[in-house]
Amino acid sequence: MKKFNRILLKLSGESLMGEQKYGIDEKRLADYARQIREVHDMGVQIGIVIGGGNIFRGLSGAGRGFDRVKGDQMGMLATVINSLGLSSALASEGLQSRVLTAIRMEPIGEFYTKWRAIEALEQGQVVIMSAGTGNPYFTTDTGSSLRGIEIEADVMLKGTRVDGIYTADPEKDPAATKFSEITYDEIYNRGLKVMDLTATTMCKENNLPIYVFNMDVYGNLRRVIEGEDIGTLVHN
Repeated sequence: MKKFNRILLKLSGESLMGEQKYGIDEKRLADYARQIREVHDMGVQIGIVIGGGNIFRGLSGAGRGFDRVKGDQMGMLATVINSLGLSSALASEGLQSRVLTAIRMEPIGEFYTKWRAIEALEQGQVVIMSAGTGNPYFTTDTGSSLRGIEIEADVMLKGTRVDGIYTADPEKDPAATKFSEITYDEIYNRGLKVMDLTATTMCKENNLPIYVFNMDVYGNLRRVIEGEDIGTLVHN
């Protein structure tokens, strides 16, 4: 049984590096594609937003002397590269996908509109929405919040390398404890960094729940869809 009918899956660009220090690990990409096929075969409509941190991060580029706007634009292009890679991996799994871009760059991808995305989802295609919001100063977290709201997703599934939200960074504090669920207000009050404030506020105001889980463990995406309690639910 599936818990969600339509999802927005947010994938980390850094996770695509796998064991590498830069770029795309083909094994990790293929692993993601197989997991996506599993839930697609369950009848779930899947929209995806991928970060670009495995190639270039605009904010860190600005810290090294890049103009912020140009740095963010470079980051948007990095997300397009990742999206094309995932689209190719999905094709290898027999899945039809469509890459939509927030900036016009045909024939690399089609220009994003809400209605084009929903039409493709209803036709059974996996829709990969790239280039963020198309604007500088907005993260891919904000882009995924926006797209999740626009396509009327039931939930945003934030696939990370940790298995949920903790009281502190579990990689630094061994005493950190995990939340099974938490409200948006608690995240604000505790100062937890789940996503940037703009993204979190958008989800709160539009009542889009977020589920944070470890995407790097094979099968976890299917477990989330089936309703297993393996991550952290964020809600109003």
